[in-house]
Amino acid sequence: MIVMESAKEIDRLLPGFNCGACGYRECYDFALALLTDHVSINKCSVLNQQRFQGKKAAIQKLVYSHQGKSNPEIRGLIDRVKADFYLYPLENEHSCRETLLCFSRVNLTEGTVIRYRPLGCPIIHFARVIVVHHGLPDVWVIGPGKLLNRKDEAIDIGICMVLSFQGTIEGEMPKVGQTVKFLPAHCMMGKVHSGIIVQLENNKTRIDCIDLKVWQHTSDA
Repeated sequence: MIVMESAKEIDRLLPGFNCGACGYRECYDFALALLTDHVSINKCSVLNQQRFQGKKAAIQKLVYSHQGKSNPEIRGLIDRVKADFYLYPLENEHSCRETLLCFSRVNLTEGTVIRYRPLGCPIIHFARVIVVHHGLPDVWVIGPGKLLNRKDEAIDIGICMVLSFQGTIEGEMPKVGQTVKFLPAHCMMGKVHSGIIVQLENNKTRIDCIDLKVWQHTSDA
């Protein structure tokens, strides 16, 4: 009974279009799934529109309250820096997209597997090139584990600078031009990154000026 009442309350906050884009027949079914199946609220693409952000936040509070917890903080694993949101891959992609500035003069093409170390990061990355624009490759990080049983031979290109990330936001929605702290879901170190939102469409974003230095007040640690 408590679940049904909470689902009705969430249903009243949902857009009410019953469009089925979330994979459920009606908004009420989606509301019930938020409480019982732990589905992502971002499955409602309409709710991701800026005009519904207040209602989205209210729904998240109801879901967290039903689960017996407050809105959980997102913190890095190493230095416990607080992040604004998680960044997940775009739909049907392997990991968040990264745009790289490579300091080596290797001619990269689509499909090439590369081995590199992002500037400021101690971890060696393995990635596959998606596309190259004006000499700057967009890549998916695929990790060394996925190479173990494959015939791909990674090209070592040394140190690269990560210029931008592309992905989907799970958490509080920022605004274009806002400086944010975010945690890429595929980051092996669980390291919070910072950057500037330069593109935002529903919950899809592009973040530029990527930096691993994240400034914060000591009381926030």
